[in-house]
Amino acid sequence: MAETNYKIKVPDLPPGIDHYRFIYFSELLKRPVCIGNFKTRIGKLTDLVFAVSEPYPEVVGIYLEHGWGKPTTFIPWERVIRLEEDAIFVRPPEPGPTYPPFVDQPGWILLDQHLMGRTIVDMDGRRVEVVNDVHLLEARGRLLLVHVDIAFGGFLRRLGLGRLRWINTNFISWKYVQPLSVEDTIKTDKVALSVTREQIKELPSEDLADMLEELPGEEQQALFSALDSEKAAETLSEAEPRTQRKIIANLRRGRARTIFSEMTIPQLAGLFSILPHDNASELMTLLPADQAERLKSILSEREASAGGMMSTDYLAMSKETLVGEALKAIRLSQLEPGSISYLYIVNDVGHTLLGVVDVRELLLAADHLTLDEIMVSPVVTAAEDDVMDDLEEIFVKYHYRMLPIVDNDDALLGIIRYNDIMKGAEARVQ
Repeated sequence: MAETNYKIKVPDLPPGIDHYRFIYFSELLKRPVCIGNFKTRIGKLTDLVFAVSEPYPEVVGIYLEHGWGKPTTFIPWERVIRLEEDAIFVRPPEPGPTYPPFVDQPGWILLDQHLMGRTIVDMDGRRVEVVNDVHLLEARGRLLLVHVDIAFGGFLRRLGLGRLRWINTNFISWKYVQPLSVEDTIKTDKVALSVTREQIKELPSEDLADMLEELPGEEQQALFSALDSEKAAETLSEAEPRTQRKIIANLRRGRARTIFSEMTIPQLAGLFSILPHDNASELMTLLPADQAERLKSILSEREASAGGMMSTDYLAMSKETLVGEALKAIRLSQLEPGSISYLYIVNDVGHTLLGVVDVRELLLAADHLTLDEIMVSPVVTAAEDDVMDDLEEIFVKYHYRMLPIVDNDDALLGIIRYNDIMKGAEARVQ
């Protein structure tokens, strides 16, 4: 087989590999497999079997499927003599007259069955792509899986059009494409692909929710299972109702309890409101008694008050605070990004709300200015006895990311986030 007409640097190769060539899996698929010479053809390559290892999976054998009810054939890779453009030559089976049937093993993946055409979350963490081909590296009798190709050219290559000069490639290194642990979510040995677990932790929950909505069932469950409980709670809250229902239907009770503990009452209300009644009642038993009662009150009537749903995760400072000091306090606060969209300005007596500063404006202001000089006043607020309809109306009118909740004396009590209220409104419509 001729080498590709370009070189791609592959880092971290196993020791001893220096001379190598790249091969596309699509070029090997359906290639005749012969024992010794062309006259002893035993079938066509149906798939290649790889063992997952670091940094790159290595081939363990050839999988042949004969059809018509005939058993499959597995040829260990050590029996392979050479790969040529017109055939793959292997040694005779040993011991016995035939090669054994294929028996799957833990940690094995089949390129065609488990990778080709499967959905993958790209390296930038924001686009859902499809594996159109797999890029292999052959060296000294070894075959490594080094890249997946998500370009349309990979699809054309599978149709036998690989010799067209204009066919493009778009590789993602296998080092950034790791199989997720799917034991808890699916019973088959199928491999779902995504970015590494460490990269997943850094992605915004909104982007992860978008990805979940694009993925089919098994991949969706596999990706969600890779999230820690805090990230899972955020992502579940951002997902559309249909996706929420699918995920909840496959959650183990222990996992569900942990995720629910990371969610606010409004988030739980939005989630439970789109579930069938029996499911919601069953899941309610996973919550602490006081939370369950509050949640039942919200779900049973539209008269749930802002005071019962608000969060106390917000930042408030005096009007004399300098911009530079405020920025330093924000960095040290350890609050979630969703809790610091705005900085609220209060007085020292009674915690009265005086003004508000959008954090984006704060970043652009000079460090020597006081918050009093850049704040907006008066502030659009909600009262602690405002109900869901009132809150939705305010959010629709002003499109703020958060609303401060105040008492009759304008003392700041807490905040309610846009998503906590409006996601629930969207869910009720759907």
